[in-house]
Amino acid sequence: MAHGNRGFADLVASASASAGAKANANANANASGEAAPHPAPHPATRPATRLPPRTGILGARENRLAELAAGASLTRVQEFVDPARCRIWDGHNRDYAALTPENCADLIESFRAQGKQEVPAIVRRITGGAEHAYEVICGARRHWTVSWLRANNFPEFRLLVEPRELTDEEAFRLADLENRNRRDLSDYERATDYARAIERYYGGSQQRMVERLEVSKSWMSRYLELAKLPAGVVAAFGSPHAIGISHGALLAPLLRVADKQGRIIAQAGELAAEQAGLRERQLPALSAALVARRLAAAAQDVRAKRARPREHTVRGPDGAVIARGERAVRGGAVSLSLPAAASHQRSEVLAAIGEILDRIGASGG
Repeated sequence: MAHGNRGFADLVASASASAGAKANANANANASGEAAPHPAPHPATRPATRLPPRTGILGARENRLAELAAGASLTRVQEFVDPARCRIWDGHNRDYAALTPENCADLIESFRAQGKQEVPAIVRRITGGAEHAYEVICGARRHWTVSWLRANNFPEFRLLVEPRELTDEEAFRLADLENRNRRDLSDYERATDYARAIERYYGGSQQRMVERLEVSKSWMSRYLELAKLPAGVVAAFGSPHAIGISHGALLAPLLRVADKQGRIIAQAGELAAEQAGLRERQLPALSAALVARRLAAAAQDVRAKRARPREHTVRGPDGAVIARGERAVRGGAVSLSLPAAASHQRSEVLAAIGEILDRIGASGG
């Protein structure tokens, strides 16, 4: 027995010897017909008390082994692997192509400071894959960061992974749970992930999906509405990562009305062209809030109407009146008056009448 467990062995041996001596005494007493004498209590004897749990290295080891034996603890296997041996799961909810040193700066700094990755990426093993041995379920940013570090003067970094056996639906729920409250995952990314998952794993049933994810139906509905934004509207924001849940809530009801949808799509095209021009000039994009307001305003078809005067007079180059018009308050009828002794050409008079009708015509309201 190892030296570190010697105390435990001595205790077991002592207890065994004591039990044997007691058994022999009882046997002798029974053979003689006499009751076995009860030992007199020692004056210093005290009631047994529960010993505190063992501490220190050996204590921690014994406590851990006890937990494992009782099934109260689960041991996970973790490995350091080459990130090139891992691929991103096609059901992952993050846009891997959009990751950059800027939006992964926090992980780059943390990994360099610690000298390694502390939190493992969750992966599944791939059987029969020549190029890849794992697919990443959770940890796309960690995978990207380690890959970037290895390509930028830190070849010693390896990706810490924790292999699990998961179905696709279990993998989806695990990834959703890990990323649900993370700010670096955009609302639009999360929305498109939910829209894809409801068909893949839940047969198109929103009720089944919300029960499995343990979220409210109204909460999920907002994300599914966001995922339904037309591609032209998404392009108006410059980047899908800028689109928030509030923008979808504003535009979704407007897009359900046919004529409003047409006006929104038309305005979205203009905004997309404007965003492209800003990118070419390397200027900041229009904010998502501004884009959403302009799209909503276009849906309302608010056209500024010029206030038309009730009277208008047309004069010639010499200041003489060619024609005068007045629009009635009620009905909008226009009255025209021409000077009695007009010396103007007929074409000038007709042009003046046309100008009056343009300025104060009945269609002006």
